[in-house]
Amino acid sequence: MTSDELLDALQDAWLGRRRSAFRDVCAPDIHWEDPFAAEPLYGPQALGDHAARVWEAFPDARIEPSGERLASGRFVAAPVRVTGTHGGALAGIPASGRSLDLHAVLYCELDPPGQRLWRVRVFIDAYEAAVQIGLLPRRGSLGERAMLMVRGFGLRRGGVPDVEGGPPARTDPPNG
Repeated sequence: MTSDELLDALQDAWLGRRRSAFRDVCAPDIHWEDPFAAEPLYGPQALGDHAARVWEAFPDARIEPSGERLASGRFVAAPVRVTGTHGGALAGIPASGRSLDLHAVLYCELDPPGQRLWRVRVFIDAYEAAVQIGLLPRRGSLGERAMLMVRGFGLRRGGVPDVEGGPPARTDPPNG
């Protein structure tokens, strides 16, 4: 299979909701990483099990291409759009009923013969995913500023604007 055919088959495996479909496109020792997996996954069976958990959490999940795939030798980068409704628990996070609509990039390495996916890493904005399902506050919101302050970052974001030449001059005498 060509790299495009492999990625089309991978998309079909996710959309077809059949765990065993990953064996057809993945090397037996595939290494898969994505933000929805607690740790790297090894082998098509582990990927199929992970996919089943994602399907339970997002029963209407869809993955579709969102741009041109870039390939060079055994390496392929594929931009995709991921959509779905958070209808079930995932990694201890209860269903929110909210919609998810994210862009992601799959960075893939094919096995040495170039016939199956060998290493795949999914890059996605995990913070934005958490915002969309209601787990974290939106960027720039009062909730985000409060979260940053509690985390020890103070009110830096959205606080005093930057002034040319550095911070404002002190008006009180330093303690001596």
